[in-house]
Amino acid sequence: MLKDYTKEFSYNLKLSLPVMLGMLGHTLVSLVDNIMVGKLDPTNLAAVSLGNSFIFIGMAIGIGFSSAITPLIAEADSEKNHYKLQSTFFHGIILCTALSLILFLSIFLFRDIMLLMNQPKEVVELALPYLELVVISLIPLLIFQAFKQFCDGLSLTIYPMYAAVLANVINVLINYVLIFGKFGFPQMGIIGAAIGTLISRVVMLVFLILIIKYNSKIKECLNNIRSIKFDKLMFKKILNIGIPSSLQMVFEVVFFTTAIWLSGLLGENPQSANQIALNLSSMTFMIASGLSVSAMVRVGNQKGLKNYIDLRRISFSILLLGLILALFFALCFILFNDILPYIYVDLNNPINYDDNLEVIGITSKLLIIAAVYQISDTIQVIILAALRGMQDVKIPTLITFISYWLIGFPVSYFLGSDDMLGSEGIWIGLLCGLTIAATLLYIRFNILTNRLITKN
Repeated sequence: MLKDYTKEFSYNLKLSLPVMLGMLGHTLVSLVDNIMVGKLDPTNLAAVSLGNSFIFIGMAIGIGFSSAITPLIAEADSEKNHYKLQSTFFHGIILCTALSLILFLSIFLFRDIMLLMNQPKEVVELALPYLELVVISLIPLLIFQAFKQFCDGLSLTIYPMYAAVLANVINVLINYVLIFGKFGFPQMGIIGAAIGTLISRVVMLVFLILIIKYNSKIKECLNNIRSIKFDKLMFKKILNIGIPSSLQMVFEVVFFTTAIWLSGLLGENPQSANQIALNLSSMTFMIASGLSVSAMVRVGNQKGLKNYIDLRRISFSILLLGLILALFFALCFILFNDILPYIYVDLNNPINYDDNLEVIGITSKLLIIAAVYQISDTIQVIILAALRGMQDVKIPTLITFISYWLIGFPVSYFLGSDDMLGSEGIWIGLLCGLTIAATLLYIRFNILTNRLITKN
């Protein structure tokens, strides 16, 4: 019985591994960025955290919309329906390009809202110019996402990985040179990190377009795509999946973003600790995210074939693999919770020694909670992707809203005050929200798949 699930591990990993490596590479770059910025001082690290909190919301909206492309492409590919495939890609590009411009303008025009958020003044002063540069990178990033989701839907996950790896290498090199002022360049601090992010995302988009242009399989799929005309029904179909998917991501990202803002109310050191813990936990989250792409693609394929027994079996196989990996990383967090924070701070700096010591102490406690919540996070992200592959998005959206905002956020707000548990309380709220979401989404998936099997 167990073999029915474990035999899928190799193919699931083959499909997921390029996504994992690409996302992990991106997260490692974020890790390196945070380490570099953290070497400046905790204020700069807190400023990057605050600036990125706005970017993450924009990314969540854009990536959520673009994720509608993958299940539709996967379904069309299994059906051998080239017109549907081309139309999905065409309308997906239009949507992501338009959305990238809207999000850029929205964040840029309303960036001064952080002045009203009761964040430390010195943090806001550094965060504003950083945000003004990084927000431009949303345009190439979201257009890249359209191409990436298209490749994922065709199970060609390795090509976006190549683009991401190249971009990450460029990002690290530029950041090192500009943050610290190496090789004759001026020392630009976090502005240098912003420039590195912008350049790397432009390179990532251009490189992936070139790969697609010269790949024979993709060229065959997109043959005569210029003949595709705007179709209101196809555009509406993408929006029907994209809007709820986007809301799901927004609910989760804003939920985590409030953790940054709530930490900022506690002071610079708790905010820096929160950023370190989020950065470390996001590295393991990328593993689950990679598997979620595999779930979305393979479920979309099986839906196109109307093979619902295999759809359920493959989904549980991916979930089992995700849980095994999540348990491994949870153990690592528990065993090394006192060691990992040292990567981000410079205890040799006598000026910031006491602050850095406090950051380490807070972070080590948060990593214990992160060890537990990433198990729940793995379940919810994989099941959510499987449901998206089935094109079931409306009820899951409601589930995520209830879990994160009617349960998780109130717990974070109540327990996260100075006179309660502080940073630990904020993260207990995160744990509650993710656990409730994981439970309800699993129930939803179980009901739907059993219903489909019974009917067919």
